[in-house]
Amino acid sequence: MRSASDSSVSLAVDIGSVRLRNPILVASGTFGYGSEFADLVDLNRLGGIVVKGLSLHVEVGNNPPRIAETSSGMLNSIGLQNVGVEAFLTEKLPSLRRQGVCVVANIWGRSVEEYVGVAERLDGAEGLAALELNISCPNIKQGGINFGKDPELTERVTAAVKAASSLPLWVKLSPNVTEISELAVAAEAGGADALSVINTLRGMTVDVTSRLPTLASTFGGLSGPAIFPVALYMVHEVRRVTSLPVLGIGGIDSLDRVLQFLIVGANAVQVGTANFYDPTLSARLIDELAEWCGDEGLDDVNELVGTLGVR
Repeated sequence: MRSASDSSVSLAVDIGSVRLRNPILVASGTFGYGSEFADLVDLNRLGGIVVKGLSLHVEVGNNPPRIAETSSGMLNSIGLQNVGVEAFLTEKLPSLRRQGVCVVANIWGRSVEEYVGVAERLDGAEGLAALELNISCPNIKQGGINFGKDPELTERVTAAVKAASSLPLWVKLSPNVTEISELAVAAEAGGADALSVINTLRGMTVDVTSRLPTLASTFGGLSGPAIFPVALYMVHEVRRVTSLPVLGIGGIDSLDRVLQFLIVGANAVQVGTANFYDPTLSARLIDELAEWCGDEGLDDVNELVGTLGVR
């Protein structure tokens, strides 16, 4: 039996051309810009940090209340509040670069032109490993249709960003569609290098006393353990139609859920909502994964990926 300390157990994974020291990353919107957690977590141990979504200009986000706890989860309607791409480059990225951690920039826009503008500004930035494309945004030039709900728009914005930047491009897919596989195929056709699966599910709650929506925006994005079965199924569906690297996201709160994502075909995972109540979880999962691989006689974590059997 090998142990977690046995160096023969390799946790390194490749997401296209991006080499990660292990498959445990933290998800966009749940870990700030990374440096905020430096006193709690050794950032350099993480497989990577996907930073808070970046836009062309500063965004103040939605009015409060914009977070609500739910059974086994959380609703949020932050409204993609962020410092903007310029402040990220000058104020946030330098400290992450000093940490030596793999940094992925999540980007968004309200039009193809805005997406391209952010991608162009980030292109060539020292210390940035990849871009993650958040396509769960309304295209203002198409009457508010979400890029991530329309295969044609998905392919178009992916291709435009791919052409605007030399950085590897990960496309983050929305679960709020009928067939996520169609969006995966569209993203691949547009030139995606990897797929992040999934973003939050739409949901709402009501305050019975006031009879008002709990969130000021009425609805928000549901995340946390409650969405894990949906996320796992959607990773399974995406893996059936593409050979692109896949990052599984949704409801990870234990090693068991990491293992399930890997078994159905995810090459890496992103820990999200759990960071709010246990920011040290991701680092612990790395140790637990190494120990599990050793106990199971695996030399390399990649041996586990896509090993789902047929009942």
